[in-house]
Amino acid sequence: MRLKIVSVGEAVLRQPARPVTAAEIRSTEIQQLIQHMRETVNDAPGVGLAAPQVGLPLQLAVIEDKQEYLAGLTAEQIAERERQPLPFHVIINPVLHPQPAGEVEFFEGCLSVPGFTAIVARSRRVRVLCQDETGTPRIIEASGWYARILQHEIDHLRGTLYLDRMQSRTFCSLDIYARLWKNKTTAEVKAGLG
Repeated sequence: MRLKIVSVGEAVLRQPARPVTAAEIRSTEIQQLIQHMRETVNDAPGVGLAAPQVGLPLQLAVIEDKQEYLAGLTAEQIAERERQPLPFHVIINPVLHPQPAGEVEFFEGCLSVPGFTAIVARSRRVRVLCQDETGTPRIIEASGWYARILQHEIDHLRGTLYLDRMQSRTFCSLDIYARLWKNKTTAEVKAGLG
């Protein structure tokens, strides 16, 4: 079942989500929610979806970056972004720890801010302590694009959107991005937009 994705302006996107209890994680409702969120993010398509984006203030997000999503990128772009396919997985009650590896800047979009994108600086490496869909504690060490996805989704659980972190001069429609900036480096985009 595809869920309705709420858009920027909805209060649930600006409020901190609450932790999910162990009993809730095992419940039929949460297990169904996870499946519905998976169907929703695949249908969109996207690489991540947080529960607040479907109107539920819960610390839960689903992530999957399919091989087919990399099809439109050159080998250089994939290497620059440190991007590789990620299997479907769930993060619940995550705690983010940025690691000392500097920041990287790339365009980000969001299913709750449809039709737009902007450059956002994110930590290149992160460590996330969380639970999976069974309630089992997990430690995720991530870098590159995976680290970006984790930071983006965990921001949603804190009531933060990429709009709060973007370099505002780079904010543009997806049409303009595709026409003018898609094949440019971040430095070229920033120079072009002054």
